[in-house]
Amino acid sequence: MITGVVFYRFFDKLSPVIPSLIFIMLLLTFSKLSPRKVRFSPLHGWLVLIQTVGSVGVYLLLVGWDNTVAESALICVLAPTATSAAVVTGMLGGSVAALTTYTLICNLVVAVMAPLTFSLIGPVGDATFWTSFGQISLKVLPLLVLPLVVAWSLQRWLPGVNRRITSLHGMAFYLWTIALIIVTARTVSFLVHQENLNIGMTVLIALVSLLICALQFFVGKRLGRRYKKTIAGGQALGQKNTVLAIWMAQSFLNPLSSLGPAAYVLWQNAFNSWQLYRRRKTQA
Repeated sequence: MITGVVFYRFFDKLSPVIPSLIFIMLLLTFSKLSPRKVRFSPLHGWLVLIQTVGSVGVYLLLVGWDNTVAESALICVLAPTATSAAVVTGMLGGSVAALTTYTLICNLVVAVMAPLTFSLIGPVGDATFWTSFGQISLKVLPLLVLPLVVAWSLQRWLPGVNRRITSLHGMAFYLWTIALIIVTARTVSFLVHQENLNIGMTVLIALVSLLICALQFFVGKRLGRRYKKTIAGGQALGQKNTVLAIWMAQSFLNPLSSLGPAAYVLWQNAFNSWQLYRRRKTQA
């Protein structure tokens, strides 16, 4: 993120490649997921309900106060689970299978929910709801659904190619780093060009994202405990695909709302680092 802040002028020019990077990261994730290993559970249903209803709920709760804060809160809840969440879940001793299945489910749900929600709260230009919904869907649906279609098609008809892609899974971390630098640069560029930047609003958005991050990890863990999947529940609801969230906020909402998921990166990484530290200390 620091690189994106310092060299924002250069990396901001690379922002058009963000959708491609997100597509590749999701493809690398889904290439390891076999349809035969997908197991749905009531936990997944509750998590989807919290994610969808919760995102609309926080928006309605805050929109009367400030629309930008409301949009930043909405995107922090609506964003799908991070592609790296399965790795963290495994390191913490949680159910990787349950987490990976939810990653698949929530990406499909967000592919439909995001265009619908964005069209309702802020149509594109002067377009009607359905025109706006169509325009946003054309950008979001292929980005979230096609990686799964491609991955499972390769598993079925070109298993050799799929094995090659799976062997490159380690690239996802480096792609995520590059994507995070670019979206950070784009956010900084937007802030720099603001004539009357409200510092208080910026701090408030960051604090709201901290509260939402803490609540999502807490609720996810408590809910997961009922199904003996405490860690998977916390990671499924709490660890977000922030690169996708920032891109969606910058593309379809008030660009300033992207500060919410940008700050969320710090909060979720800090919490997971603390969890990993505690686990290593316990095992020592």
